[in-house]
Amino acid sequence: MKIELYTKDNSFVGTCDNDEARLGSYVLHDGMRLHVVDTFAHRKEFEDLSKVKKFDLSVEEYSERTDTVKSFLERNKLGKYNAEEMKQREEERKKEEEADEVAAKAAKLGNRCEVRVPGQPVRRGTVMFIGKVDFKQGWWIGVRYDEPLGKNNGIVNGIKYFECQPKYGGFVKPIHVIVGDFPEETLDFDEEI
Repeated sequence: MKIELYTKDNSFVGTCDNDEARLGSYVLHDGMRLHVVDTFAHRKEFEDLSKVKKFDLSVEEYSERTDTVKSFLERNKLGKYNAEEMKQREEERKKEEEADEVAAKAAKLGNRCEVRVPGQPVRRGTVMFIGKVDFKQGWWIGVRYDEPLGKNNGIVNGIKYFECQPKYGGFVKPIHVIVGDFPEETLDFDEEI
């Protein structure tokens, strides 16, 4: 790699090219920027994967080893190797899906709604789709947002679930969608203060 040094106003100062020198030996001022250039990625000799020696291990050989993640999980009865935990997870998943189904059936196409996903801003829109989709398991609600805060235009993986402008559509788990009288928010810049 190569390290380049720039001033606050992005003027090039020089290259830190002495591999034996410490970074502190270069004259650096407050606000200077170090730019790291990856020169390794430009080497063509590493692009042909057929020249890379592979390590092959059959499923049987892997299962017999005692120094693997699988053997650790089995010994300590963790994850899918803990029947009680797996049963509990399955019960929780079923409860979530039932709650999603109830919430989905409470919504109607054309309802105004607010989408309240934890960790994300509250968004308003219109319910455009209710049901199961091909790209994820469970129940989903397709929302046409009032503002371009979505991820799609109602089409996912070539399947049209509903129609809207690009970046105005999104799919949300039903438990995060609250239907009600949520008028479209507007910014009125003509209003005097």
